Amino acid sequence: MEIGHNYHASATRVGPNSEKENAPEGPTQKGLHEAREKIQSKTKVKDNTKDSEFPTDMQPNPNLYLHKENICPAKFDYKLNSIFRLHELPVSCVIMHPHKDILVTCGEDRLWKVVGLPKGNVLHTGFGHTDWLSNCCFHPSGNKLATSSGDTTVKLWDLSKGNCILTFEGHSHAVWSCTWHSCGDFVASSSLDTTSKIWDVNSERCRCTLYGHTDSVNSIEFFPCSNTLLTGSADKSLSIWDARTGNCEQSLYGHMHSINDATFTPRGHMIASCDACGVTKLWDFRKLLPIVSIDIGPSPGNEVNFDSSGRVLAQASGSGVIHLLDLKSGQIHKLMGHDSEAHTVVFSHDGEYLFSGGSDGTVRTWS
Repeated sequence: MEIGHNYHASATRVGPNSEKENAPEGPTQKGLHEAREKIQSKTKVKDNTKDSEFPTDMQPNPNLYLHKENICPAKFDYKLNSIFRLHELPVSCVIMHPHKDILVTCGEDRLWKVVGLPKGNVLHTGFGHTDWLSNCCFHPSGNKLATSSGDTTVKLWDLSKGNCILTFEGHSHAVWSCTWHSCGDFVASSSLDTTSKIWDVNSERCRCTLYGHTDSVNSIEFFPCSNTLLTGSADKSLSIWDARTGNCEQSLYGHMHSINDATFTPRGHMIASCDACGVTKLWDFRKLLPIVSIDIGPSPGNEVNFDSSGRVLAQASGSGVIHLLDLKSGQIHKLMGHDSEAHTVVFSHDGEYLFSGGSDGTVRTWS
């Protein structure tokens, strides 16, 4: 698949007096003209190279997903360990730092927080959005954070200083989700305005808008170490996109209700999705075919996430239950501990801990 073409338009000079243009230049004018051309050529080169290039030779690191599978069996016997009261309004997102034992949480109180483990102490509070936060995602290095919000923007943050370094504006309605490309040069976002956008971190602009969904795009995620994007929509479909071209390569149908979230396994061979009536589906990404459908309703499935081995799938339910699906046996295990709706769930990298966020503003840790 071709990444794209460069098109060059011929330059046409238009001036009021062609005789002046054809007149011989004096030494001073000639020197100024040459200097100006050098500056213009430098500017053109800078402008042309400012846009990031999509990588073409990415190879996944097998250690990212094989270490747990080789060392210890899948875990299902989690017990409620502690409760962190972090937000005054519902928690919308909890994510693990790629390398450190810290969490970042987002809330409908417009704040994001860096939380130390295991004590749950708040290391930093970030503010700058003017409406609720919906989602957040770490830069692969762990040094930056992307956040999406009901204020229609995506913001990038320097975690070492805690300040906002860039704001992407372009969506016309609330932004539900954001995801960072594994190369670190692109962020993608999905919105209530039925579109998704790909933002270039270096040129600080929208590189592409993805059109095709007919209702709110509720989730977006980059395929691991790839230029492929996955979106889930309220139009009940999943779509696979080529981020380089903005083209929809394939759509997956089967859900009967709005899709709230969709994600890949760490190896990227399987997709999980959940909808507004609690149905969770697994899809074979290589064959782009459904594998199994599990009805855990009628409460909505708000988020799904795999553990690092790809064998266990967690679902955060509107009933407050965290469901754990054993992909080998098909058994479903239930974690009871939320007093109200569970919005988000994520595993620690070693699978020993589970973290879930609820509508009461708390994050619960399970071990």
